Amino acid sequence: MSQKATYLDRILEHHRALAANDERSLADLVRRCEQMQPARGFRDRLQMDAIQAIAVISEIKRQSPSKGLLRADLNPQLLADAYQSGGASCLSVLTDEDFFAGSIEDLQIAAAACTLPVLRKDFTVSPQDVCDTRLMGADCVLLIAAALDPHELMDLHHLASSIGLDVLVEIHDEAELEVALLAEALLIGVNQRDLVTFEVDHRRALRMAGLIPSGVLRVAESGVRGPVDALALHQAGYHAVLVGESLVTADDPTGAVRALRNL
Repeated sequence: MSQKATYLDRILEHHRALAANDERSLADLVRRCEQMQPARGFRDRLQMDAIQAIAVISEIKRQSPSKGLLRADLNPQLLADAYQSGGASCLSVLTDEDFFAGSIEDLQIAAAACTLPVLRKDFTVSPQDVCDTRLMGADCVLLIAAALDPHELMDLHHLASSIGLDVLVEIHDEAELEVALLAEALLIGVNQRDLVTFEVDHRRALRMAGLIPSGVLRVAESGVRGPVDALALHQAGYHAVLVGESLVTADDPTGAVRALRNL
């Protein structure tokens, strides 16, 4: 097994260990979620903005396994404001602490700094994780098909929808697409980064585009290098792109988002 494969295994092992030791009452968490104000519609915002041009989900990420530290002076408040000023449709915020240096605080600061719907980007493996996503103020939860068995994915998707969250189901291939569709996913992201090798296949999303049914919002994740890539993905049928590293490291994040939308 390669070093990078064992690295991914460690991420999942860590999150499943946390879940196994979580003794909080799920019923109590669900009740708390049901008492919250309605979430900001993540999928609805993407659908609306994609009518005019490709929608941009702008990511706040401090570091990544493949690139290390991305920006030492990252300020979630300033970055969220810059993204919104550039025309971003939604935010994505990393909350994994041990491997990505993210935090719940990063998400809450970013959400408070703008009016954009927010995706919690993390390795969600339990019902408690789903409820925590809602309770921390996120509007959408990420479910990674490669990290869950089909029954887990279906159960967590149903729970998330029942407590008012939108769900972005991340896939990499045809088999995972089938699982996502069985879970009745209405928002599917094709990640061009292989979670085992961490290598990017810049044509994966283009190959997968025609396989995703109409009625499902399509998001291309990872490997979007600039406006040329974004335009090609939009022409292939994608409603949105999720972009992290190139925006976080940009000298002008506002201008970088605006360029991606090609408006």
